[in-house]
Amino acid sequence: MNRTARLYALVEELRAAAPRPLTVARLAARFEVATRTVQRDLQALTAAGLPVRATTGRGGGWSIDPRTTLPPVRFTEQEAAALTVALAATGHGTPYAAAARTAAQKLAAVLPEPAAATARDLARRIVALPAAPEPVATARAAVEHALAAGTVLRLRYADAAGRESERLVEPAGLLTAGGHWYLIAWCRTRRAGRGFRLDRITAADPTAEPAGRHDLAALLRGSAAADARPAAALDAL
Repeated sequence: MNRTARLYALVEELRAAAPRPLTVARLAARFEVATRTVQRDLQALTAAGLPVRATTGRGGGWSIDPRTTLPPVRFTEQEAAALTVALAATGHGTPYAAAARTAAQKLAAVLPEPAAATARDLARRIVALPAAPEPVATARAAVEHALAAGTVLRLRYADAAGRESERLVEPAGLLTAGGHWYLIAWCRTRRAGRGFRLDRITAADPTAEPAGRHDLAALLRGSAAADARPAAALDAL
């Protein structure tokens, strides 16, 4: 078993035993390798950001929280290379860009050759001109969190003329158009659906208040983006 396959197998072995920890000696026996090899593999998983942790003392060992990881997905080499490049090429102003870049790094770390070489070569041949100034990092992170958690967001927003206002909004989704990203939300301040260009959000404060659920298509109805459609990439295979 090569190292990439063993790393995947280690994660699955820990997931199967969770929450009970497994000792390095047991894992080494399971994969018929030296304990030093298992230690290096476990440290590599930790460095890659997986929630693998060690506990000391009687009954200790290595364990993983299965709720924070996904089971392995069998990509073809072409699919893995394409995903790595697409994630790595995500622009800084794109929502969830930071998560996309760390996902690309994790995927690249476990790609076997020649898929890894293909991904590196493709990534070098994809370039982009600088776009509009990216939104304030903390504001963008607050928008991303509110969308995922379904909570109300307090925004400070500058319109096209530079006039600033404060809004209390209930996020519904994101829209990309004309090279820009917009937060589509129900604006409590205006009591209507509104679009907020992400690079014009100057501050965003998260709240713990649950937001109402709003139909994205309904909020876009009657606007220039009324014909916007979800990406088909997540349709069932």
